[in-house]
This record gives sequence, C-alpha cells and structure tokens, in this order.
Amino acid sequence: MSEHFPYRLIVDELRAEIIDGQRLPGSRMPSENELAAHYQTSRPTVRRALAVLKAEGLLSSEQGRGVFVRPTPHVRLLVTGANFRKHRALGLPGFNAQALEQGQRPEQRIRSVATIGASAEVAIRLNVGEDSPVVVRRRVFLVEGQPAALCDSYYPADMAAGTAIERPERIRGGVYALIEDPQGPIQRQITRSVDELVARMPTHQEAVDLQLPSGVPVVRVLRTVFDSDDVPVEVQDSVVAADRHEFRYEERMR
Repeated sequence: MSEHFPYRLIVDELRAEIIDGQRLPGSRMPSENELAAHYQTSRPTVRRALAVLKAEGLLSSEQGRGVFVRPTPHVRLLVTGANFRKHRALGLPGFNAQALEQGQRPEQRIRSVATIGASAEVAIRLNVGEDSPVVVRRRVFLVEGQPAALCDSYYPADMAAGTAIERPERIRGGVYALIEDPQGPIQRQITRSVDELVARMPTHQEAVDLQLPSGVPVVRVLRTVFDSDDVPVEVQDSVVAADRHEFRYEERMR
C-alpha cells in the first residue's frame, strides 16, 4: 500500500460525504484524533487531508471550536432576455429574483456611490472618453447572509444626472426599472447585454470582502448593457465567488 493512500482516501471520502449532503453545511467535523482512529492512520495524515478540503473551500476552521463544513449558498444565474423581462415585470433586480426563486434569501448592500473619471476599460465600453465623468455604484450581494459577489456598476454621468442613480440609496426595482420607467427622467429601453467572463484567483482584498478561504477562485464578469439604439447605458464589473455561483446562458439562434 502506498504511504499516500490513506491521505487520498480521507480526502475523497470526506469530499464525497460533503458534496452528497451526508455532512450538512455548518456541521462540526470529527476531531483529528477521531478521524485518525476511524481511518487507522496518523494525525499528520488527517491534518493534511483536512488542509486540502479547506483549500477547496469545503471546510473552515473556527479558532477554539474546531473544523466545520463550510456553508456555501449557491445561486444559479440563468441569463436570457425572457428572464430579464419577467423579473422587470415583477419589479425585482435579476440577482434578487433568481435567488428568491431558488428558496434563498438575497440582500444587496451599497458600499459607495460616487462620480469619478472613467478608466480606459470602462470608457471604451461606455463609448466615452477616458477620464470622462461616470457614476459608479459599488455594492455587495449576499445570499443567506454570506457575501457572494462584489459589483461595481458604471453609468454615463450625463444620463445619471439628477436621478437616484447618483445617490447612495436603494432604487425600487433596481436601476433598470429607473432607466426604463416611461414616466421617468431617462426613458430608455434595455435590449441586450454582452458578458465577458474571466476566472482567476482573488486579490487579498477580494478574498477578505467575500470571506473566501485560501484556494477558492473568483469569476470576473464584465457586462456591457445596451439600449434600443445600441447605446451603452451601463458597464457592470462583478467579482463573484466561484463556489457560490453557477452560470447558464441561453440564446435563440432563430
């Protein structure tokens, strides 16, 4: 028998038990001594196996309390025009609506709202000059009280001027409801969006803000939203915890 076999056996069996739901989120794991006795191996071998599962984001340690199965609320995001219109008709932001449909409790918190100069990356997507004024709304999205995504949304300052977009307050139905309000100050119809996705490891600050354990990656979603005249109205820069999201895109080809 390979000397590494007990280590792999522990990792594979505990991972399967967690994924299959035999060990519930938030439940406490057996101690290192208990696992060592169960697998008839040493504590260093058990410790190594637990370290792998922590790096995979399946376990977390609490000082003085032990090791626990990490709760990971999971949001499946279905991106379609029909879904967008359905949620708009309900007066709900898309993220909130989809989390609620999956029986989870969503929350959005505004971190800051400010007018800044557009970065080159934002400027080219909003079709404005670099350093042109844009309004940025920085938010954190939570599911079941856990941060799931950091989202910075950028809007042309001339479009947002004098509206709730440039104020640090929640907007009923979300910004799109305000943009499309036929009685509102903007009155533009949203028709399409383009998403650019990149998977990477988080920065230190992103890991702190999203409460990510070591080894859990993020997905950066850069979305440009267009109106019926094909004019960009928003650039949405989101950093989402990869273990808390699932993306599904549907497109009609005819």
